[in-house]
Amino acid sequence: MSKPLKQIHLAAHFPGVNNTTVWSDPKAGSHIEFSSFAHFARTAERAKFDFLFLAEGLRLREQGGKIYDLDVVGRPDTFTILAALAAVTEHLGLTGTINSTFNEPYEVARQFASLDHLSGGRSAWNVVTSWDAFTGENFRRGGFLPQEERYSRAKEFLSTANELFDSWHGDEIVADQATGTFLRDAKAGAFVHRGQHFDIQGQFNVPRSPQGRPVIFQAGDSDEGREFAAAGADAIFSRYSTLDAGQAFYTDVKSRLAKYGRRADQLLILPAATFVLGDTDAEAEDLAKEVRRQQVSGATAIKHLEFVWNRDLSSYDPDGPLPDVDPDVSDNHISKGRAQVRMYRDPLATAREWRELAAANKWSIRDLVIETGNRQSFIGSPATVAKTINDFVQADASDGFILAPHITPGGLDPFADKVVPLLQEQGVFRTEYEGPTLRDHLGLAHPDDVRDERAAS
Repeated sequence: MSKPLKQIHLAAHFPGVNNTTVWSDPKAGSHIEFSSFAHFARTAERAKFDFLFLAEGLRLREQGGKIYDLDVVGRPDTFTILAALAAVTEHLGLTGTINSTFNEPYEVARQFASLDHLSGGRSAWNVVTSWDAFTGENFRRGGFLPQEERYSRAKEFLSTANELFDSWHGDEIVADQATGTFLRDAKAGAFVHRGQHFDIQGQFNVPRSPQGRPVIFQAGDSDEGREFAAAGADAIFSRYSTLDAGQAFYTDVKSRLAKYGRRADQLLILPAATFVLGDTDAEAEDLAKEVRRQQVSGATAIKHLEFVWNRDLSSYDPDGPLPDVDPDVSDNHISKGRAQVRMYRDPLATAREWRELAAANKWSIRDLVIETGNRQSFIGSPATVAKTINDFVQADASDGFILAPHITPGGLDPFADKVVPLLQEQGVFRTEYEGPTLRDHLGLAHPDDVRDERAAS
């Protein structure tokens, strides 16, 4: 008996604070004007995507103490954008990254419960931690927490927020005009939490929202991050873009669920993905090479090299050879707030490897950065890309993908117009939304139903 076809989940990432976006392309628009967010969201909803996703930038990155234009400068407030998008969409889920290191559970729970009401049950929270003191300087707590404390705080943050969401059961509001009775229970929303990181009590002032709780996303790839997702997340982002690596991650994370009394279908795995489409595979390959050169200008190449070398390399020619000088391995890093700093644990070894690659291939600095950097996940004709995506999902390398186009806000349009119809024809992607809430789109049960199921078992 053949295995039934899995349904593919698709989401759209509005790419703001990163260098995936080719902001210098004539087709690129603003990354802060609402019209860009509205266009992007409407395209995603037209294509019947599950949700729109916003990442978070709590501080603009700097190099040598100066903001640089590797990143699109500016990141307006996540909740403000998502609330505005709730008014111009009807079905699309609205997912925002909110930091658990520099916020408070009451405040965040109140904001997400409000968004869930405003959107009719379409809110989702990507729970993240912050690893660097550079970002922490913007907040009164300052500094940063060791990794084990970051996840300890994050776990308690999420459990505390859930206590607040659950402090209303959904049947407290009577609103009986004849008797003048509004609340059945005057203690609705009452909570007490005593813990290592939070010691709070009071009454939560937002009634039970349509989803009960927002859908919970998690993005960590460490062992602690995977365990955190298995314990309480509804979906986890993945950075694995090859079939073998994707299957290994998928198997590992799904295997952790049983110890928490959860089934494999109660946690979705959604890698981030980029794409380049062409009329033919060959045309798409040529366009992908052009896009990578747009993404990595000479100035960008030098900045990326500084991530590893930890030195001011502005005097070097990006079209020339790599520096003869070795990286500076001191702790005072020139590229603060960059995730890449953590990627290169052994800068001296990386420098040796890159010099060997550059010498063997006659690469300049810019060539090296282009060739060793992230490549587009899906390159080809619409038919090729549709097949590749479906193959990944059916082979249990993912449950779907979060797509980040290189042009904002119109870069998602070709995918919506050319790839989605092919997936629909294959019967692996919806032609209409299944219900009003994001949980409906993702095939996730309401928290109350999950609780009742566990109680019955």
